Amino acid sequence: MKFPARRPRPYPDVPAGRRTGVLAGVAAAALALAGCTADAPAKTATPVGEATVEAGSDPVAGGPEGFEDFYAQDLEWSGCRGGFECATATAPLSWDDPEAGSIELELVRTRATGEKVGSLLVNPGGPGGSGTDFVENGSFGEPLRESFDIVGFDPRGVQDSTAVTCFDDAKKDEYLSEDYDLTTDAGLEDARESAAAWAEACEQNTGELLGEVDTQSAAKDMDLLRAVLGDDQLHYLGFSYGTSLGATYAGLFPDRVGRLVLDGAIDPTLDADEISAGQAVGFENALRAYVTDCQAGADCPLTGSVDEGMQQVRDVLDRAYDNPYLTSGDRDVTQTLAFYGVAVTLYAEQSWPVLTQALDEAINAGTGDTLLYLADFYNDRNADGSFATNSTEAFTAINCLDSAGATDVETMRAEAKEIEEAAPTMGSFFGYGGLSCADWPYPPAEQEYDVAAPGADPIVVIGTTNDPATPYVWSEGMADALDSGVLVTYEGEGHTAYGRSNDCIADAVENYLIEGTVPEDGLTC
Repeated sequence: MKFPARRPRPYPDVPAGRRTGVLAGVAAAALALAGCTADAPAKTATPVGEATVEAGSDPVAGGPEGFEDFYAQDLEWSGCRGGFECATATAPLSWDDPEAGSIELELVRTRATGEKVGSLLVNPGGPGGSGTDFVENGSFGEPLRESFDIVGFDPRGVQDSTAVTCFDDAKKDEYLSEDYDLTTDAGLEDARESAAAWAEACEQNTGELLGEVDTQSAAKDMDLLRAVLGDDQLHYLGFSYGTSLGATYAGLFPDRVGRLVLDGAIDPTLDADEISAGQAVGFENALRAYVTDCQAGADCPLTGSVDEGMQQVRDVLDRAYDNPYLTSGDRDVTQTLAFYGVAVTLYAEQSWPVLTQALDEAINAGTGDTLLYLADFYNDRNADGSFATNSTEAFTAINCLDSAGATDVETMRAEAKEIEEAAPTMGSFFGYGGLSCADWPYPPAEQEYDVAAPGADPIVVIGTTNDPATPYVWSEGMADALDSGVLVTYEGEGHTAYGRSNDCIADAVENYLIEGTVPEDGLTC
């Protein structure tokens, strides 16, 4: 069986504001994409002597020795983005060496409209998702807006902060479209060479920052942000990969944990290969739910039983390898792009009608315009060939420093076989994840914290029962791993729950963050 080597981004890499475009339908989302502009030039690391750190008021729960000036800096907020406030914080390039230089972290906030509880730091996921875009476009309930200064930040390596840079747009476009036959030694070698070229470009164009963008370092940045925002404890709302960031913070600074909500959690006890296997099953289950729903309605292009419908989706993907779908433009839809087009619609059931349209075009007309649009949406690609974010670059860089996964051929092939058996339709796209990190220039970071976060205040973990990207069992795993974990369940489809599910979830989240009312462990919504 032939398949691409690109492992899907497992977290909500489509920022909330852009996700709504998909949910509204292809036409409306296409208009939204047409209005996208290229990012500002990436900020680069600067020598520590040139950093814009000003000694101000004493830091709140000051930083580690040697980093006091970073903790003492004063943020300068100014109006931006049509009614929001922006500021730039300075963080150390390396949390192991205060003399190594500095980087910049971009912040966006919306002020509390009522009686203020404090600051609420938020992260949309990824890794590689922009927290600044999330504040601008995210769905936060009015109670949170009244009670908190909601603050989003682009983590180190991401977008408007000092960012990871790899290929130029044209090479990146090619890289995200390539197919390989990994069942052959030649195809496997070609895929590895492509990933190695990407890694080399990342190293050349990013510099030392590339070895410092691990989640542990980003969590230390969060404590710096807590202090410069003036909070004794961290209040935090993290989604998907953002749950890993929050749990890591809790492990590093359990005594500084305030009210943490982790939605769409990732089990901290899993390695990269176990995550890939779990996601394969998650997307398989989500696709099955879609096929069942599609066949129960009118005008579904999938015929016969649910199993037959699943096979027809697989046939669409396989046909794209041998004979890429033509579009009305000058780009064809490869199997990799076709997979992205299918996968992105499984993050929320409101997008299923768009998947129906894409499959209808592919099956009955033999064309791939909607699949291509969806793939571009997934990859943050603009119509002019530029990319709106560096989420792909940051995703790989952060993941390779957190957990690289198996890189030897025999292990990868054995794991790929097991994944395909567990997820016959989607599983082949989740194997061989270690290829991305096989030639990464930096080793994974050493873990410095206890995943149980002993002594931390209650941490609310939310899981959605048929979440494709972060399967429900992972939320169970995180809640169990944390000494103070409290599990809340949303019975439904799609990725994450708060802001897209029901009042039960909204009340549980908002009552905890605002009032400190801990939901009942095991609450089901």
